Amino acid sequence: MKHLKLSTTIAAMALMASAAQAEVKVAQDCPPDPETCGTYVWASTFAKHLNDNGMEAVEYARGALGDEAERLDQVSSGLLKVSMSDQRSAGSLDPFIYGMGLPFLFGTHAELDAAVEKGNMLEIINQGTAPNGVRVLALVANGSPAGLFNTKKPIEKIEDMADLRMRALDETQIGMYEAWGSAGTIVSWPEVPSALQTGVADGYLNAPVVPLMFGHNDFLKHFTDVRISAPVRVALASEDWYQGLSDEERVTVNEAVEVATVANRQWVLGQDSVLADLEAAGIAIVNLSDEGRARFAEASLSLYEGGLASPESVAAWLAAAGKE
Repeated sequence: MKHLKLSTTIAAMALMASAAQAEVKVAQDCPPDPETCGTYVWASTFAKHLNDNGMEAVEYARGALGDEAERLDQVSSGLLKVSMSDQRSAGSLDPFIYGMGLPFLFGTHAELDAAVEKGNMLEIINQGTAPNGVRVLALVANGSPAGLFNTKKPIEKIEDMADLRMRALDETQIGMYEAWGSAGTIVSWPEVPSALQTGVADGYLNAPVVPLMFGHNDFLKHFTDVRISAPVRVALASEDWYQGLSDEERVTVNEAVEVATVANRQWVLGQDSVLADLEAAGIAIVNLSDEGRARFAEASLSLYEGGLASPESVAAWLAAAGKE
């Protein structure tokens, strides 16, 4: 009888482990709002496709599974199957992806998508990240072209940046601000509201929808539509999990990626009203002149020679963009 009970317990534990393994955990990175969050649209569409096709997917709210670094560790070890993450997570494993973020290289997501397809860039990215246990499933749009937010004044020309200290994601972004005659300070995203309120940082570079998504319009008062880049986050997956899928499951996952990416790009096209939404939320808009934007672009040329990405990465992204 004891042996029977032990066998039953072991069998139950094996079933529980199997169920846990079968569950596809998907970590969200923003509030559950399909109107303001493009990564939420991608992840929820991805999870729905899996669930509709016999694979159990469970979405976890932003922060429930840890911060960016913690989620990256979980993905690389296989504990977390899919995470909506920042570019730096992939770049920390292999820096090739950083070339995508060069200022004024891609003005729209359509331009970025065309370059990624032309140069097989996802394949190259994954050649660097997969040996570290991480696969980039997709480049996920998180807003229309990025511009500059700040708490102090309108930025109508590059010289207006001189007395601003901008929130930076990392040292490479500090280099970008310095190229524009400004200064940067690294602030983690959860600390941004406090930094803006206390003057530790005067603003940040981001997609127009971001302050509305996180409630930062209470602090930010100005936005300059510089259209610096097509803002992107990444959908990361556990490489061990992906390679361990059956052929049928991998087809389902790949289909889910395609469906989710289409939904995400449709969401971007619906962001045309976001500048009006910013104004309604109390943020004044500066539509930068072509000359003003050209001066920002000219000041950014030094970044193509080092700082944001390796020369090899820069050359590959320029070739894919047709801007050699």
